[in-house]
Formats: sequence, C-alpha cells, structure tokens
Amino acid sequence: MGSREEAVAQAIACFDQGQFQQKLAELVNIPSTSQDAGYAADVARYVQGAIRPWLEQMGFSVEIYENSNPAGGPILVASRIEDPALPTVLTYGHGDTVRGLDEQWREGLSPWVLKPEGALWYGRGSADNKGQHAINLMALEAVLAARRGRLGYNVKMLLEMSEERGSLGLREFVAAHRELLAADVLLASDGPRVAPETPTIATGTRGTFHFDLVVSLRPGAVHSGHWGGLIADPALILAQALASICDRKGRILVRDWLPPGGVPASVKQALEGCVVGGGGEIEPDPDWGEPGLTAAEKIYGWNGFIVLAMISGRPENPVNAVAGEARAHCQIRYVVDVPPETFVPVLRRHLDAAGFPDVAIEKAAVRLAASRTDPANPWVRFAAASMEKSLGKKIQVIPNASGGLPGDIFMDHLGVPLVWVPHSYNGCKQHGPDEHLLAPIAREGFAAFAGLWWDLGEGNTPASR
Repeated sequence: MGSREEAVAQAIACFDQGQFQQKLAELVNIPSTSQDAGYAADVARYVQGAIRPWLEQMGFSVEIYENSNPAGGPILVASRIEDPALPTVLTYGHGDTVRGLDEQWREGLSPWVLKPEGALWYGRGSADNKGQHAINLMALEAVLAARRGRLGYNVKMLLEMSEERGSLGLREFVAAHRELLAADVLLASDGPRVAPETPTIATGTRGTFHFDLVVSLRPGAVHSGHWGGLIADPALILAQALASICDRKGRILVRDWLPPGGVPASVKQALEGCVVGGGGEIEPDPDWGEPGLTAAEKIYGWNGFIVLAMISGRPENPVNAVAGEARAHCQIRYVVDVPPETFVPVLRRHLDAAGFPDVAIEKAAVRLAASRTDPANPWVRFAAASMEKSLGKKIQVIPNASGGLPGDIFMDHLGVPLVWVPHSYNGCKQHGPDEHLLAPIAREGFAAFAGLWWDLGEGNTPASR
C-alpha cells in the first residue's frame, strides 16, 4: 500500500496533468439546467451517462431514483460498502445548474464549454457544483489507487438534480430512505470559502425565507395627469414600507427578526479573526448592515434582508399613469437562532404599527432551512486537522455558510454532523454570466480531500474511537 503523501501527490497530479480539466469539460458540456424544462433529457444524462459509470468504475453500486415530486429531477444514490461495521461517510453534490444565460456571457465564452483563461476556468457549473463534487470524486480515485482498492471505511453518495430549484423532493426522499443513507458524517463541498486564500470548513448554512410585499389599490392604472397627486401611489407606499424594514445603511429595523441577545458567544468565538473577501471586483461595504459586527459576523452569524426584485407599472415601457399595484419579492437570509415561523407575524405587527396596514404579505415560505453543527464537533476537528496537515495552512471554521444548502435535511432525518469544505470563492459569479472555477482553490481541494479520504481509513475517526 502507498503512503498518505503519495496519495496526496497523485491527486494533485490529476489536476496538474490535465485529467481534471478534461473531466470537468465533459461535465460542463452537459447543459443540465433544472430551471428550464426543455433540458430534462440533459439533466437525466448527467447522472445516467456521466456520473453513474464513473462511480461504478470505483466500485460503487449505483441506483437512480425517480423524484417523487413531478417537477424534480432524478436522485442518484451510490454505495461502496466494505464492511457495515466500519465508519460510513455520506457525500453529496448536485449536478443541476441554473439557466445558462447564454447571451449574457462575455464574448468568446459559452456557458456549456469549459474555457480556462489563466487561473479562471469559465463554464456553467464549474463552481456550482460540478467542479466541486468532481474534485472530491477524483481525489477519492487517487486514494483508492494508493490503498490498492480498499479504503478502510464505507462511502455513500447522494447526487441530486434539483438543488437549483430548492432541492425539490429531496426531504421526502431522504426521509423515506433513512436506512439506505445512514452514515456517521456528511462530508461534501459546495459554496465559497471565506476568502480565496483561506481554506474553509462550514458546519451549516443560513436559511432562505421568501415573501412578497404587495400594495394593490385598484384594478388598473389611471391617467397621471388627471389623478397624479389625488390618489395613492402604490409604488410610493411600498417604498416607504420597505424603508421602515431597513434603514439606508441596510440595518434591519424589525428587531424581532434578529438573534435574541446578539451573535451567540460560540459563533463569535468561531469567527474571531475571520476575514471575508470577495476575491474579485466586489468587496464588502464596510458600513452596510448591522453596526458593531464584523463582516464575518454579518454573513455567518446574523440575518440579512434583501429585496430581490420590485416592480410597479412597466419600467421597460412606462406610460403616463399611476399604477394600481406595486410588488417586491423579498428574502431573509437567516441563521438557526431565529425560528422562521415568526417572520410573518412579526412583520405584520411591524407594518401595522408603522402605518402600513394596506401592505399585504404574500407567498411567504422557507425555501431552504438553516442548519448548524457545533463548530467544536469531533468530526469538524478531525476534518480541520486533516486539512491543515495536507495544506500547511490554518483552516477557518465557520458555524454556517452565508448561502443556502439542504444540510438541514440530512441533520433532521439522518442525524449526521455537517462538514462542508468549499472549493470556490465569492467572486466566482455562480448563478450569473461568466461563472468560473478558480484553479488554485481547485488544486488545493485535491490535496485537502485526498488527505481526508486517506485519514478516514486510518482507524482514528470519531466513529472509530
């Protein structure tokens, strides 16, 4: 059997010698967007034609399940069981992407063609999430080769194809297949590091709560010359209602939406010294959001309110009329310290007290629930120590990532701790045009995961003690 050092070196060689670039190009070339029904065949092709044979070559038994939600894509489950008595790791990824937005990409780029330009590897899904789960699988291949085909533990993988639509059907699937998916830990990759140069472990994610604010005053628009200044303008009412929710610096004024007592002490401790950087042309605005909090505390330990879209009339073709309705689609990014079922009643009381009884709250729902594993969990410490050994760097552990992932589903139904190891950064432009993977982070991802896959077989995991 080879050594840990040989396994890590072999994994890095997969990056340096071009095997990873070739594999990622094949995966990006499949336009597996779940946000357009016209690509359903490509969504299925990703799991059936690209991932299934790859996993089977590594000794996994693979099943692809039809989603119980008719709007959701297939769910792949793969198992590599060496001995049921050994520790079991569950890993996760999603092969679906957001829409390509082909016409919005920079000249010379296409969402479905991987194009490296220096350290930036452009392509839809390169960062979210094809590149990330491909790194982990290719690193696992290297460790399997170094260990002569025996890992010393069991691996299961769940790959879904509806994450970009809110993981449709995933909760029901995991609940119905607890025994099939039973594991000691979830170890997976998605989302960004806190900064490009800082290896990161996230032990959960913020949740996303969506709702519409609507001011509907009359069936249609009326002439602005005859009625402007005489009748209520829904756009102005809505704008003032929004201003009562957040001040001009982004501080949330609905204080019962926020963690009682402020950022918990354990979260503050985990985030001490954590530097947040965009790694691109966008950097945090230092005076935006809750005063007195660090940038890390604002996005990893606090709630944020965002207006995702708003409209009144026809901005693309305005007419001289007072609109009859104004609407804003809003989002709360929230941490586990505040129960989301309180958001609507708290907001209703706030709007009424502020003089906005005519502002309706509609379509309110959790899209992705918040999750958090204690950063001091033994599995988190195990992963951080392994990564430090492989990378020679301090690992930044954060109590939850800023974005949303379905980790709560695995905690609720499988009872596993969450260890997310992101291989991307905030400037990757995921969900927009010109999405890209940052090559130096990907290369470090190979080293980090090869070391992790190796160390899991050394017999000293939290499940082995």
